[in-house]
Amino acid sequence: MSSGAALPPAALSSRGLRVEAGGALLLGGLDIDVAQGELLAVLGRNGAGKSLLLHSLAGLRAPAGGEVLLQGRALASMTRREIARQLGFLPQDAEPPPQVPVLEWVLGGRYAHGSEWRWPSADDHRIATEALRRVQLESLSQRWLPTLSGGEQRRAALATLLAQQPAVMLLDEPTNHLDPRQIASVMQLARETCQAGSAVIVTLHDPQLANRWADRVLLLHGDGAWQIGTTAEVLNPAALTRLYDTPFTEIRNAGRSVLLQE
Repeated sequence: MSSGAALPPAALSSRGLRVEAGGALLLGGLDIDVAQGELLAVLGRNGAGKSLLLHSLAGLRAPAGGEVLLQGRALASMTRREIARQLGFLPQDAEPPPQVPVLEWVLGGRYAHGSEWRWPSADDHRIATEALRRVQLESLSQRWLPTLSGGEQRRAALATLLAQQPAVMLLDEPTNHLDPRQIASVMQLARETCQAGSAVIVTLHDPQLANRWADRVLLLHGDGAWQIGTTAEVLNPAALTRLYDTPFTEIRNAGRSVLLQE
């Protein structure tokens, strides 16, 4: 590419984005560009607006101001089906699971890629089965969804998102209900999804997960203020102490940084 050539648009951008709740400003003037292949972690206290931000980025909640761009196109100008072909959203609190087999539910992730009335194709089944394998649920594909544990249902929801094959994935607390081994597996899956070319934005409660897996981190202070940067730039005891209003310290061991609440 020549030096004068235009750069491709970011996978997902916001311009002057404002998020409010009950008339209170939670996030003001957010300008971000999330590139393909990037994992952006969002940290903040409960009530700081992490979930509301993801709902706004997904087009499920109108922002109080500003706009969201998906592949350079204004999200507000797109239909839900157009958005679903490019963006997938994993909500924090799932609705009660429907009475369907696991595989049938995961196949729902393929809906945006076909006509409204067509039956799932052999390719759809292959993609859904591979998604279940990636979340280690392939052996449970014929189980009824409500019979799965909370953690298994969470991983099945992630498989549905993987089957959708979006260019942008928004994950709201994807590690909820998971044990430490499964948490590591989900974060590794998010990283692999980035390596395959997607952009991933994930809200987390644990700064150490962001420190280990994210490329950049967005800190939400809940009063309109925000800060974004690489993990090295923004994940430090002073920033986390301010963010969570509780003391943090840093321990270095074998070249790795561990951030701990005092």
